Amino acid sequence: MRTDATIVAPATPRGESGLAVIRLSGDRAESILRRIFRPARPLDSFESHRLYYGHAVDGSEVVDEVMAVLMRAPKTFTREDVAEIHCHGGPLPVSRIVALCLRQGAVMARPGEFTLRAFLNGRLDLAQAEAVAGIIHARSEAAGRAALGQLEGRLSSRLRVLKKDLVELLAHLETHIDFVEEDIDLPDQDKWCERVAAVRRQVEEIAATYTSGRMLKDGVRVLILGKPNVGKSSLLNCMLGESRAIVSEWAGTTRDTIEENLVLNGFPLRLIDTAGIRQTEDPVEKEGVERARQKIRSADLVLFLVDGSRPIDDDDRLVFDFCPSERTLLVVNKIDLQQSPLPSWLSGLPRVSIGARDHIGIDRLGDALCRLLGDDRGDAGESLLVYESRHYQALLHCSQALDRLLQSLEQGESPEFLAVDLQDALRSLGEITGETTPDDVLDTIFSQFCIGK
Repeated sequence: MRTDATIVAPATPRGESGLAVIRLSGDRAESILRRIFRPARPLDSFESHRLYYGHAVDGSEVVDEVMAVLMRAPKTFTREDVAEIHCHGGPLPVSRIVALCLRQGAVMARPGEFTLRAFLNGRLDLAQAEAVAGIIHARSEAAGRAALGQLEGRLSSRLRVLKKDLVELLAHLETHIDFVEEDIDLPDQDKWCERVAAVRRQVEEIAATYTSGRMLKDGVRVLILGKPNVGKSSLLNCMLGESRAIVSEWAGTTRDTIEENLVLNGFPLRLIDTAGIRQTEDPVEKEGVERARQKIRSADLVLFLVDGSRPIDDDDRLVFDFCPSERTLLVVNKIDLQQSPLPSWLSGLPRVSIGARDHIGIDRLGDALCRLLGDDRGDAGESLLVYESRHYQALLHCSQALDRLLQSLEQGESPEFLAVDLQDALRSLGEITGETTPDDVLDTIFSQFCIGK
């Protein structure tokens, strides 16, 4: 961390807009602001957290008409002195004002450096810092509520309680190890096992929310699968509300996967339209079929689309054999035409009937998707959801360490071995909140932030 540097960066996106914000943070924020900001009325001193009208100036030259605010530490996002200049949102005034700040001694902020300083100065723990990026990149209201809950400390508070329990156990254990001559007895095995099992159970409960949390953050990967010419591209266009994929009466029009994002009933979805699956000798079409098969492995849900107006054939059966039964919704298309009976081997799949070309039954499809996905999106702001892979892996490591501890207790291992497992469990929880996170991991996390945040 460049603790002696005052950093500067635009806090708003590049491009043209009505307003842009340029942010400074560090010991020299006030002095730099004084050199480049001329208030409309003379000031002896800036009142903290008050907005002033004036001009950004380069010597005697006016650069832009602006508003400026100085926020003194520690009541700022970074817990350092912070100054902001609100100027017109064009590339020219923004670049000129940033250049003025750099000439006065500021340095350009790295990606995520403002949030990194907030973390290192104790304003946020690491989980809360990551939630800042979660809010910025949220693709639905539910994802935003989940990230906001993490920013407010919902995950961190829960982990603090668990860590407190483990620290108490470790303190008792290490006291016994360090002062063995004092004959300090350990609690009996049953009580230890009960306490450790209770912590492990809570860790596993938190980890179990990852599937729902990951889908809220990244979007549910929904694969549209079927033989050629059953209406996959029409369904994609219908759900998107625009003509994204080519629709043709000729089979095999889609040769590669097409991926698009949308929000359906509160769920962010990643819709994937695939090449039609069938037995073929066409090398290009065969490659499209193979890519579709590869997408099945990573899909959260598969929409198995069939043409309800025609008898189910061997190509439909081939597609069915690819589908994971527990993650597949049967979608019967062309409900507006005379329907053919479905074979008994399709009876085990949840089913919905639609007419993709005329937008018939799309609401029913949305409801069916939500039922299969569960309804975690509705209370994402009130319940705890883990949505970062890093957090999930740390929770798994903690659970594994507690498993080893329980086995060691049952086998009557020496206190030194028990302490190693307890320390490992605590280290895993500390990686989530930042107490035990290696510097290279911190660099990776904050490098993914945008500049200015």
